[in-house]
Amino acid sequence: MEASLKEIDELIVHEKMQAALEYQTEAWADGRADGIESEIIAEAAMLFAMRETVRLQGESGAESLLEQLKERILSGEFSPNRIIQ
Repeated sequence: MEASLKEIDELIVHEKMQAALEYQTEAWADGRADGIESEIIAEAAMLFAMRETVRLQGESGAESLLEQLKERILSGEFSPNRIIQ
């Protein structure tokens, strides 16, 4: 069966997200290897991401992203002890 254009677009976005996460993981490891604490790397990454989000989507877009992230945090999506069934 032929995949729809929407499904193909979703697959491309998913693959790009996976690649971006790999780049972030490498940058994180490089920072830790240079003696930078995880808390500092995390804050710097979030600050950079918010600046870029504001640049690309404006302040209301950044606020919307923060609201979505808040819901995901509160639902436990990022918790290290989260059990996926």
